[in-house]
Amino acid sequence: MLIDKECVACIINQSLKVANAIGADEILKESLHSTVAKMGESFSYKQNPPEIAADVYEKMAQIANKTDLYDEIKELSTQKAQALVPSLKEKLKKSEEKLLTATKIAVAGNVIDLAAKVEFDLEEELVKVFDTAFAQDDFEVMQIALQKAKTVLVIGDNVGEHIFDYLFIETLQEVQPDTHYSYMVRGNPIINDVTMKEAKEAGFDKLCSLVDSGVNTPGFTYNRANKTSQNLFDSVDVVVSKGMGNYECLNESKRDNIFFLLKVKCDVVANSLGKTLGDIICKEI
Repeated sequence: MLIDKECVACIINQSLKVANAIGADEILKESLHSTVAKMGESFSYKQNPPEIAADVYEKMAQIANKTDLYDEIKELSTQKAQALVPSLKEKLKKSEEKLLTATKIAVAGNVIDLAAKVEFDLEEELVKVFDTAFAQDDFEVMQIALQKAKTVLVIGDNVGEHIFDYLFIETLQEVQPDTHYSYMVRGNPIINDVTMKEAKEAGFDKLCSLVDSGVNTPGFTYNRANKTSQNLFDSVDVVVSKGMGNYECLNESKRDNIFFLLKVKCDVVANSLGKTLGDIICKEI
């Protein structure tokens, strides 16, 4: 999915979000905004939004002299998500459709997105998601594919959301214990996306195979990935792709059995899917 003019405006606006998040003074705030606005003049319309964002965030990190622009906010997102885990586990325990419940939890967690134009409240989403139908509902197709699969790759998205991905994979292991599961993360800090650091802190390395994609983009950009993650992506039976960034990178992928789980948080993705802002999606390519 290539960028359009609305993506350019959104990416430039993210410089202000970063400035506010790191408590930048007026001089740094202006430097961040003017630099990104200048970069925006030469954005390539042959790239997808995550590819553009990678260059922008790398430049902003250099200007702000921070390796991880959202390190403190990511910690808070994780703490907030973890506080909700006991009640969600109780919900799963009582559920007669555990995989559907776990899938809804994983999708609700996708609201933790610091790059999104529209923001949603996590606790509110978790209250209503169980009574909300998928606007694109390929859940039964995904369920059948997962039942047949021997190998499954879940591609993570945001920090905080990854706590709910843990519950999703844990539930998959319960209903399909003979399947091998892998969880893929970003190669370095980019926006609030999950990296090895946060995944290991959450215990993914003990839950399943944990894979560093090597990408510097907020989405799995295949041609920027390391050989290990490319081979894994190509060879697994099923890929479950979390979030808009991964959708923007993979919606034109030619491989079979990719399922996208996400909350629609921008008009460009909404138009691509033929859906509306706020919709929840379980979509097969």
